[in-house]
Parts: sequence; C-alpha cells; structure tokens
Amino acid sequence: MTTPVTIIGAGLGGLTLARVLHVHGIAATIYESEPSKEARTQGGQLDIHENNGQLALAAAGLTDQFRAIIHEGGAASRILDQHGTVLLDEPDDGTGGRPEVLRGDLRQILLDSLPDGTIEWGRKVSSAVSLGDGRHELTFDDGTTVTTGLLVGADGAWSKIRPLLSDAAPEYVGTVFIETYLHDVDERHPATADIVGSGALYALAPGKGITAHRESGGVIHTYVQLNRPAEWIASIDFTDTATSIARVAAEFDGWAPELTALITAGETALISRPIHALPSDHQWDHVPGVTLLGDAAHLMAPSGEGANLAMYDGAELGKAIAAHPDNLEEALADYEAAMFSRSQSEAADADVILGLCLGDRAPFSLVEFFTAPQPAHS
Repeated sequence: MTTPVTIIGAGLGGLTLARVLHVHGIAATIYESEPSKEARTQGGQLDIHENNGQLALAAAGLTDQFRAIIHEGGAASRILDQHGTVLLDEPDDGTGGRPEVLRGDLRQILLDSLPDGTIEWGRKVSSAVSLGDGRHELTFDDGTTVTTGLLVGADGAWSKIRPLLSDAAPEYVGTVFIETYLHDVDERHPATADIVGSGALYALAPGKGITAHRESGGVIHTYVQLNRPAEWIASIDFTDTATSIARVAAEFDGWAPELTALITAGETALISRPIHALPSDHQWDHVPGVTLLGDAAHLMAPSGEGANLAMYDGAELGKAIAAHPDNLEEALADYEAAMFSRSQSEAADADVILGLCLGDRAPFSLVEFFTAPQPAHS
C-alpha cells in the first residue's frame, strides 16, 4: 500500500489505529495539537471491556503490556443513597472482564509501541478542505499545510475533520460533570476512603449524583453529576476555587458528610465538564479518502464505553485497511457500515444509563440494572 495514512489526534483511538497499521506494515503519521505527550494529565481510570477494548489491544499486540498495568481490585462497585446507605456492593471478582487501568498508563503503552517520529506534536489543525479524488489539504495553526491521501479524524468531540463528512455538531445534553480529586485518602480522609471502597462508588439521587473511583497511590477521583441548564454552569466562576466548591456542595445539602467531603475536601480546583453528544443515529454518506473514529464519529454521554469504542474503531479500521490495501474505499465503506451500527446501539444505551443514574428513580434504577440477569451470549 502506497497511500500514506494521516491521523488527526493522538488519543486512544488514533494511537490504536496507528499501532494496528504498524503491526500490518503500514505507515501512518499522527498530527496532535498538544505540544508533547506530557502536556496534560490523561484523566482517570477506565474499565476495559472484553468485547471491544480488550479485542482492540489484542489486535494491537499489546495484551501482555495491558495486563501489566491493571489496577487489581479496581473493578469493585458500590451504589449508595444520599445518606450513605449501601444498596449494592459488588467486589472485583478477578475474572478480568472489565479490569481497570489508568488512562495515562494505557496511552503510554500505545505511545511506546509506535516507531519514533510517528507523532508530530504541536500540530493543531485549523481547517481541512477537499481537493477532490479522495485527497484533502490540512492547514495548521502555524500556517503550514499537508496534503493527505487517506485522512482519519480521531480528534474528539470538536473534530475539525467531521465537517468534511457531516453537518452534525455536539449539543449539551443537560448534565454537567464536575471533576475533583482527594489525595492521601487513607491517612487524611479515612471515612470517605472507607465509604468509596476499593473501586467505583455511585451515590445517587434524582437529578444529581456523586461518583468516585479509587485510584492507585491513595487517590480518589470524583465526578459530581448534576442535571442543570447551561446558564447555571456559566454562573459559576470555576477559577474561584472556594466559591465554586461552596456552590456545588450546596446542591448536596443534607447528604452524608463523608460523601460531600468528596467535593469540599479536595485540594484542586473543580473542573466543569458539560456533557455533549452527537445525535444517537449520527452517520454520513461515504466520502472518498476520509473517515472518523471515536468521539469525532459518535460522541455520546459517558457510559464506560467511550474509550473502548474509540480503540475498537481504531483497531477495526486498521484491520480493514490491511485487508484491502489496494481498495481503500472498500475498506472505509466496510468499516463505516459496521461502526455506524455498533455506535448507534451504544449511544442509545448511553442515554439509558444516564437516565438510570440521574432519573426519577435513582439510585434504585441503577441497582436494578446492576442486578438484572444478564442475557446469555451465543
């Protein structure tokens, strides 16, 4: 195959694509807007699923490296009401079906698996235009340009490549996640550490929730969840740490103090993350020479599937290209047809899960979801 593969974005999906292509002897270049791999922290823990994320890592030849970074015991889950009453407590069963890893660790094994020079850092795309015949011209913020033969947008929610294919834009879903951390929790916050446990905590009520995850090194990573209009978010100055903590904590007046301490005892500024989504049935008519993966293609509400789907997209696209090296349009069409089907199903599920967590019957609706008999797989 002589057509160079150009990938925009060095997130998990773009990196997985580049790695699977490399396994098959196909070169790729990734352009990433961040100035270096150390430019920012890479988020918290991810549960990597047997049916997509783990398959992607196997296709990338990285199963052993993945197993080496698993947070043992981190797949435990517990659901509480606002008073701290435990409604469900599921330990990590150790089967490895949904093991937990830090996003940064996972990204690092993908970075380490690529040849030197695969990623060009500090290359932020400002525009992308079609030149015809499946070729596209990218313009970067520094004014330089690149012409592509095969272009893959792996550049997330606000993709600069998506407009080549679709007029769809992410819309606010009415829920905001507010991120914060506690450190040295066993020494400094023992009551809160005890209520969170060894894995994931879901403390929920209609329209609001506090979810937290135990991470290695005595860290608890928290996402406060609130159904609020965009105007409410805009009314809070998150650069004023004390005031913003007080505003958010006030939404949980009367909750168990070991739960509200996840908000009030944090040493870091709160980070507001309004949740946006593309239409759940998002798809496009095939355009020669360009496609999308991950959030660029199917941004949805958080459900534990986003990273898994992005990596699976990357692996499946890489395998399709390797299977049709002399007919890339057939490769893209095959990939897109399967990706549209799975992403639409997952987007519908994500909407359901958000409702289970924050709807009128929370937290009992989520308990029922966790304890419902699972359908048998043929």
